[in-house]
Amino acid sequence: MSNLINHIRTVPDFPIPGVLFYDITTLIQDGTLFQEVITQLADKSKQWGKIDLIAAPEARGFIFAAPLADRLGAGLIPIRKPGKLPFKTVSKSYDLEYGTNTIQMNVDAVKTGDRVLMVDDLLATGGTMEACRQLVHESGGVVAGALFVIELLALKGRERIKTTDIETLLQLP
Repeated sequence: MSNLINHIRTVPDFPIPGVLFYDITTLIQDGTLFQEVITQLADKSKQWGKIDLIAAPEARGFIFAAPLADRLGAGLIPIRKPGKLPFKTVSKSYDLEYGTNTIQMNVDAVKTGDRVLMVDDLLATGGTMEACRQLVHESGGVVAGALFVIELLALKGRERIKTTDIETLLQLP
């Protein structure tokens, strides 16, 4: 996985000026590499034991969470933007590196005691994943850990997420 960065396109000034966007579409369009990434994520998840559910924020989190859930025999919880889920939801608002956002989860997505692994493509400021963690925790779930493909170390997102169980495949300055 040491060459993982060679398969991720960087796009300057997206979505706003001053932000360097790490585009994983160039990674996932290589089927062999995409499968290897899922294998690496599955291997890292073994440390947390049995996982009942994988929670992932839209939209890039879904890309990695769905095949990982299949590989682990776990269910998938889509964490969505407001107005995207047709059932009753619980919500959390949070700050991110270029604004604020709100995420929602179906009110019945997590049952008390469910072991939940949170998955996303990128750990930046940690706001999205901390909001996901709060939704899972407040619904009675046990957050087993958080798993990312890329971590941007300079933004210190790891410090914001209220769990020490965080793993990434690639760390960038």
